[in-house]
Amino acid sequence: MITLLYKPWSILFGVLGGLLASTLFAKLWALLANGEPPAPTQQDASWKAILPAAALEGAVYATVKAAAQRGSAQAFARSTGVWPDKGRATDAA
Repeated sequence: MITLLYKPWSILFGVLGGLLASTLFAKLWALLANGEPPAPTQQDASWKAILPAAALEGAVYATVKAAAQRGSAQAFARSTGVWPDKGRATDAA
C-alpha cells in the first residue's frame, strides 16, 4: 500500500529531472559548439553535427534520469522506511 505513495513522488522527481537534463544539455552544447543544437530534420545541418548532439543529449538525459530515479527511491526510503520496489522495511542508509 505504501508503495502506491511512491508513484507521485517518482513522477515529481522525473519532471524535475527532465527540466534539469534539458538545461544541462543546452549549457553543455553551448559550451562545446557555440550555439543551438541542430535538429535532426534541420536541412542545413550535417551528420557530423547531428549525431554528436544526439549522443550527448541521450547521455545527459540517461544520466540525469538514473540519478533522479535513484535519488527519489532513496529519499522515499528515508521518509517511509520502505524501499519503493520491494515494499519492505529498509535501513534507509
